[in-house]
Amino acid sequence: MNVLTLSRLQFAVATYFHFLFVPLTLGLSLLVAIFQTRWVRTGDEDYKRMTKFWGKLFLINFAIGVVTGITLEFQFGTNWSRYSAFVGDVFGSLLAIEATAAFFLESTFIAVWFFGWDRLPKKVHLAAIWLVAVASNLSAFWILVANAWMQSPVGFEIRNGRAELTDFVAVVTQRFAVLEVVHTLGGAYILAGFFVLGISSWHLLRRQHVAFFTKSFRIAAVWTLVFAVFEVAQGHMNAEILGSKQPVKLAAMEAQWETRRGAPMNLLQWPDAAKERNSIQTLSVPRLLSLLAHYDANAEVKGLKEVPPSLRPPVLPTFLSFRIMVGLAFLFVALAVWAVASRRQPVEARPLLLRLLVWSIPLPYVANELGWTLAEVGRQPWIVYGLMQTSDAVSPIATSQVAVSAVAFILVYTLLGIADFYLLFTNARRGPVSAGSEPAAAVAQV
Repeated sequence: MNVLTLSRLQFAVATYFHFLFVPLTLGLSLLVAIFQTRWVRTGDEDYKRMTKFWGKLFLINFAIGVVTGITLEFQFGTNWSRYSAFVGDVFGSLLAIEATAAFFLESTFIAVWFFGWDRLPKKVHLAAIWLVAVASNLSAFWILVANAWMQSPVGFEIRNGRAELTDFVAVVTQRFAVLEVVHTLGGAYILAGFFVLGISSWHLLRRQHVAFFTKSFRIAAVWTLVFAVFEVAQGHMNAEILGSKQPVKLAAMEAQWETRRGAPMNLLQWPDAAKERNSIQTLSVPRLLSLLAHYDANAEVKGLKEVPPSLRPPVLPTFLSFRIMVGLAFLFVALAVWAVASRRQPVEARPLLLRLLVWSIPLPYVANELGWTLAEVGRQPWIVYGLMQTSDAVSPIATSQVAVSAVAFILVYTLLGIADFYLLFTNARRGPVSAGSEPAAAVAQV
């Protein structure tokens, strides 16, 4: 366990933990804003209660996400100082914009929204939550653009041994960045949709606050279907760009060892990295991989053997992350279609769907973490693709220093995670606190 291994472990723990909270913050902020908009426009008190109930869960999640995000960024200076010195002119400028603009806008207006109930005019208070939602997603935009630059570095020149920014517009608008932003936000919105669907289903199965959670269910069902279908369609574009930008990652995703024209896609296979082949390889569709990767059935697809083993990513984690993530994406579409189709049926007509949605709450979390694994593990051994290897980026510090901080991170994050999920669970289970018994007419109408 050297400095490099421990630094990677610590950063991985911080990243995976932080990314448990970010997607829900991004998606739930918009859903809460939609609920409050419906209340302001219709005057329906159920939507006000929905805003407060889902808003409380949003605030709990947001608080932990902020704490873990700040410590994550500090590691660029403590554990990855050589990386920061080399690319700080590019990478640092993007994080600075995120912190000074989006993060402070988000933090300011979340306080305005939280303390502004019954103190601000309805429309001003509504504007505050929309600003929180926009700022949250804008914050994600800048961080994802910074990550996209690590995946596909553009708009810079090497001067005095450093990567110096020469074209800010190219960095922000490159196709890799646009696709990464859209795909990550889509995954976040799906997670928030299943979060609302799952909690609503739990209460509906118990006939608690039926009118309230039926409205939440109906809105979340349509929301989730839209983004689940979009994510499947758009996800193909993310895989396609790897054919030109990161062909080795694409080869690892598909366990493609040999360079071939008209490469087939094997639907069932198992990579054996030690022997540089697939120990299982069946159900092959001719030319499909070339067609999907390059829109040309006869196009050449590079294999892993094109580069030495030291320049290949870990094949099995990359392969499995991609396959499981794609499988979950199609499951999300199926569940969302079922939810939309049955959203006007009485509770007793859909118990199986409601139970499945409750148990499905963790699945979008898994899919998002797998997507992050694919992006980061599949990029190895590069920290900046084709420009700087991860082993050259670590700080010149003692192994004992990183060991202590890594253990501390794991312990503190474990406690924070337990506290956060306990609060989310107890508040979600309690339901809307302000609600007493619902009017019989409202329940009958549902």
